[in-house]
Amino acid sequence: MFFDVAGIHVPLWVPLLAAFVVSFFGSMVGVSGGILLLPFQMSVLNYVTPSVSATNLVFNVIAIPGGVWRYAREKRMDWRLAGMIAVGTLPGLVIGWWLRVNWLLDPRLFKFFVGLVLVWLGSRLLRTRYPQPTTGKDDIRRTCEWKIMPVLPFSVAIGVIGGAYGLGGGAFMAPLLVALLGLPIHAVAGATLFGTLVTSVAGVAMYQFLPPPAGVETRPDWLLGGLFGIGGLLGMYVGARTQKFVRQRVLEVGMAVVLVVLGGGYVVRFIL
Repeated sequence: MFFDVAGIHVPLWVPLLAAFVVSFFGSMVGVSGGILLLPFQMSVLNYVTPSVSATNLVFNVIAIPGGVWRYAREKRMDWRLAGMIAVGTLPGLVIGWWLRVNWLLDPRLFKFFVGLVLVWLGSRLLRTRYPQPTTGKDDIRRTCEWKIMPVLPFSVAIGVIGGAYGLGGGAFMAPLLVALLGLPIHAVAGATLFGTLVTSVAGVAMYQFLPPPAGVETRPDWLLGGLFGIGGLLGMYVGARTQKFVRQRVLEVGMAVVLVVLGGGYVVRFIL
């Protein structure tokens, strides 16, 4: 079976498989996978209107609960950190939404913006040296040392980027928590996913109900977002369950390379 996205006939299995793959690997490091689905939508599906950001957030809302539930069930969730991330990113989402629908309407300019974000994130991951994985329980106990105040300004700034990009913010928050606050990735993964879930719900509501500029479509493609979400839900659950058995540095380097290559391509095409 097929459905239409931006005038292209797409088999139903394509978004399901794409979301499963990116969510499987992303959930291991506290990333929903939306940071890779956005380039997939723009480059493969030619879906570049502002509503693509909203569709990405729909994916988060459906997919992330699988990973959050798995981390919580295994007692590898820092709920205090998760709540702080959610509270900080919510105000930034409103600013990010306004930037997306007013300043980043041009698909070429938006791709350039996305490219810069991807290259920055990939370079950050490559420079960061994460601690070796444990069972995750010792890592959770170590998070009692983190400070509230540094998390708040980071969360607000990340909310701005996430609101414009169509992410809940976990893709940026996880490396910052590890690199700047020294928290173990096995401990922050569940918290950043939960924060991403909360802010994604708010983001979908903004794109769906807030009035955009005249002639601009910002509401999500619910069918595409739903298909992404179903594939992502399965990928999140399996990835969260697998995380503690995989060397995290291998995953981080692989993801960093993918981000730099994708982002670099967008930046080069904008310049040329």
